[in-house]
Amino acid sequence: MSAHANLERRRQAIYGWLLLTPALALLSIFAFYPTIATLWTSLFSRGTRRNPVEFVGTGNYADLFADPTFWLVVKNNLLYAGVTIPVSIGIALAMALWANGKIRARSFVRTAYFTPTVLPMIAAANLWLFFYTPGLGVLDQIGSLFGLPSVNWLGQPETALWAIIIVTIWKEAGFFMIFYLAALQTIPEDLKEAADIEGASRWTYTRRIVLPLLMPTTLFIAVNALINSVKLIDHLFILTKGGPSDASKLLLYYIWEMAFAFFDAPQAAAMTILVIAVLAVVAAVKFSYLDKRTHYQ
Repeated sequence: MSAHANLERRRQAIYGWLLLTPALALLSIFAFYPTIATLWTSLFSRGTRRNPVEFVGTGNYADLFADPTFWLVVKNNLLYAGVTIPVSIGIALAMALWANGKIRARSFVRTAYFTPTVLPMIAAANLWLFFYTPGLGVLDQIGSLFGLPSVNWLGQPETALWAIIIVTIWKEAGFFMIFYLAALQTIPEDLKEAADIEGASRWTYTRRIVLPLLMPTTLFIAVNALINSVKLIDHLFILTKGGPSDASKLLLYYIWEMAFAFFDAPQAAAMTILVIAVLAVVAAVKFSYLDKRTHYQ
């Protein structure tokens, strides 16, 4: 009996590993190996004809921490994430609550909210480039009706990053709304009926019942929004190219610039490893702590 149990356990283990093999192979090729290779590259200097590649250990990381441009880019990215994430989530939730109600032309409203998400990133950036163009853009045309002066939204350090933030919020809010809509439709109608019987107002029902039940969805959206905030690059190519004076430059664009414009792959690799480390910490906190506090059993 013991031998049979051991055989069955071994068979189940082999079966489990066979099921995991496709995913493990894909992760190894597209995640684990690139990460290890990037970490290895970050430990060496940039090679030239006169100066061959040398092992420098954490030298590239020390150079990054001493680089004022790097800290400016980090500051830009923190501001960008700190504004786009809560604002996009708040707008998405408000749109979902409204689009989920019994309103006229509900399907049209949902489609209108979701339309910006369908647009390719480059197309959306070109559309907003038309809005922001000084003198000819839609924003300046509207401002001229009220006697306001022309503003170079993308050409001023004070406004360039905020212009990128507005584009991102416009693009992502509709996408996040879909998740909230799906979550709202899983809330049992019995809860609403019980709240009505108890005399709870609509705001009380939303605050006490709906929002807590939406917390897992909110956490999922927040993590995705955080990931999106460190991988934005399409809009920058079209709108500002990180300028003026690095005022709108974000981490992924700086990594691309370092690798393919300045041909400094080790510095780009070091920045990539730092981004991966931060995202890994966020993932660890999410799975080990936040998930337990947001899922109701």
